[in-house]
Amino acid sequence: MKELLLKGRLAKEISSQIGYLSTDLKNKVLMEAGNLLELYYKEILEENSKDVALAKEKGIKSSLIDRLQLSEERIKSIAEGLRKIIRLDDPVNEVIWMKKRPNGLRIGQKRVPIGVIGMIYESRPNVTVDTFGLCFKTGNAILLRGGSDAINSNKALVRLLQLALTNNGLPKEAVQLLEDTSRETALEMMKMNDYLDLLIPRGGAGLIQTVIQNSTVPVIETGVGNCHIFVDESADISNALDIIMNAKTQRPGVCNACESVVIHKNIAKEFITVLYESIKEQVECRGDEQARAIVKELIPATEEDWGMEYLDYILSIKVVDGIDEAIHHINLYNTKHSESIITENYTNAERFLEEIDAAAVYVNASTRFTDGEMFGFGAEIGISTQKLHARGPMGLKELTSTKYIIYGNGQIRN
Repeated sequence: MKELLLKGRLAKEISSQIGYLSTDLKNKVLMEAGNLLELYYKEILEENSKDVALAKEKGIKSSLIDRLQLSEERIKSIAEGLRKIIRLDDPVNEVIWMKKRPNGLRIGQKRVPIGVIGMIYESRPNVTVDTFGLCFKTGNAILLRGGSDAINSNKALVRLLQLALTNNGLPKEAVQLLEDTSRETALEMMKMNDYLDLLIPRGGAGLIQTVIQNSTVPVIETGVGNCHIFVDESADISNALDIIMNAKTQRPGVCNACESVVIHKNIAKEFITVLYESIKEQVECRGDEQARAIVKELIPATEEDWGMEYLDYILSIKVVDGIDEAIHHINLYNTKHSESIITENYTNAERFLEEIDAAAVYVNASTRFTDGEMFGFGAEIGISTQKLHARGPMGLKELTSTKYIIYGNGQIRN
């Protein structure tokens, strides 16, 4: 606990110091950080290999090891993510609006840093760097608590990020990593109201629910993705197959991967047959009674399957009477992350966009695009599945708050 309190206190003390750095200086630090990651990539990979080896010893499934494992190419991509953040406009101090009141007061609103952001996350070392880049560009200090499975990787990355800070005369405490990865430390972090202004969990459903249920620090809920693709009766079969294959198999261990396919009954016989033949070598398919009547090899789906984020090569298949049932089923079981409809019917496309309750809703496209980089944010700190403050991929603007600024010339209230 001493480590947690010390680092929390340091983050709070220096947050005002980094809150209003010039954009040029922030960009210089980000550029140097990216260069250091590429320069010392061998050292990063050496530490990452320790984490990967331990994960394999523990029998962690391959899709989750993929999230943990780094390569020279992935490190270059992470560094490029920092450079993309450099190219984005700095939102801090942006005046959103300014109006003059009848009494002569000019009242406006501008963007300001949130302050100190805590991040509790699992597995993915790239989150360490993405979080730093976005938080530093928006003038926020960051306290990181990664999982034990990535501790060696995260320590190596944070050392280089801190080196970029100190090389530019800035306090290294702008980014800190908790090396104590115990559950007790995480629970204590959730109650650090004196030091943290915001807490963001990023990981599986268990982690996120633990943070939501135990935190007294304001939380933004992110990440859990039970994503559906609805294949409407007017869908282009070839188009639908390509989209589902991409959404399910490109990277099954990520939150925007497709977990369930919902199919209109009028094309179910044709589509389920070709889908199963296309995907069966890679993916375990589970279906309802109607789907299994078409392809008997499907494993019977249970009620639990409809709400499951597999993060694996598993897909559930549901047959529905039409778009009304599809929308009802998806809204009942989804996690409000990303949903897609494959259709050539404009009316159904617009209904799906309007009535599906999710952060990102697609027409004729893969759910895999719900990502900060794909949305043009450079990177993301997470994908918010709630409705307050931020929703969807969280980029720079979502990591700021606002304050009112008022200019007067002697006004008093009667």
